[in-house]
Amino acid sequence: MAWHVRGVLLPDDEVRDLWLVGDRVTFEPVPGAETLVDGGFVLPGLIDAHCHIGIARGGAPITSLDQARALARTDVDAGVLAIRDAGSPYPYPELDDEPELPRLARAGRHVAPPKRYLRDIGVEVGAAEVADTVAAQAAAGNGWVKLVGDWIDRGVGDLAPSWDADTMTAAVAAAHAAGVRAAVHTFSESAVEIMVRAGVDSVEHGTGLSLDLIDLMARQGTALVPTMINIRTFGGIAEQARPKFPGYADHMLALRDRFPEVVRAAYEAGVPIYVGTDAGGGIDHGLAAEEMLLLHEQAGMSAVDVLAAASWRGREWLGFPGLVEGGLADLVVYPEDPRADLRAVRSPARIVLRGRVVR
Repeated sequence: MAWHVRGVLLPDDEVRDLWLVGDRVTFEPVPGAETLVDGGFVLPGLIDAHCHIGIARGGAPITSLDQARALARTDVDAGVLAIRDAGSPYPYPELDDEPELPRLARAGRHVAPPKRYLRDIGVEVGAAEVADTVAAQAAAGNGWVKLVGDWIDRGVGDLAPSWDADTMTAAVAAAHAAGVRAAVHTFSESAVEIMVRAGVDSVEHGTGLSLDLIDLMARQGTALVPTMINIRTFGGIAEQARPKFPGYADHMLALRDRFPEVVRAAYEAGVPIYVGTDAGGGIDHGLAAEEMLLLHEQAGMSAVDVLAAASWRGREWLGFPGLVEGGLADLVVYPEDPRADLRAVRSPARIVLRGRVVR
């Protein structure tokens, strides 16, 4: 089956005709193609650049491929047709090319410090084992490694880097030597500084970013995936921790409260920003539209730049071509212009994944 699509194609901002032949896009007319879309605003499929289809609601590892499929299909129903799984305790390479699931960019398991991270989620190793573990997890993924840059240190009573600076710097170098990109979870000021200066490829969350580091990220092209939905949960984390760790609780609240301005500063400095929800564990899947609205309303990103971060620019970053000649047949269609009212992204009228009609 070949499909014909006609609508305002973004980011080109003009009415275009395109054809979907199998899993590819062409602008050359295809005789006999059935018209699927005639009107509306057409975007390359959305992304979620930070989620976990290997982690069930509540934080436990999934135990079957069917669980991963169900979580991923929730994202598809929201128009998210490509995801980066930023660390999975459950291996699922056989899902990479499954027709009904999003395009997958995957890290292996989180590389984490001993007894300081979420139970059963990461590979927990001491400093001497980090570089070798990074290499092993590079092979387990398909282009990414996920490093846990900090977490609460109960001996300190607050956030602290996972390992010493030399070890964390060597971890980034090990990822690059293995031919993959490195993403790092960071909340604290100290860990994010170590990792940005080490040349990490993407900062996940990044609540501790300073203006100096933001400028460095912009110069280096280091990406930021803010997961603003996740940061909104810091109040509950602080409340639970306060009886034993009041300093940590206060720190988490301060990081939460300043975060919209951190993201705004990164945006204004030209840091590449991409949409990610941190779905899996404490955040439901299918919320990319809500993350997009937070970036627009709280961090001041323009609607067009938010759409780019969630669609054509984000797909390019993950290695999934958009609606270009020979590109991938993933698209979402909105009846109203999402540039004029970003809330339109909550309600896609058409979803096509790998050339197959989802909605």
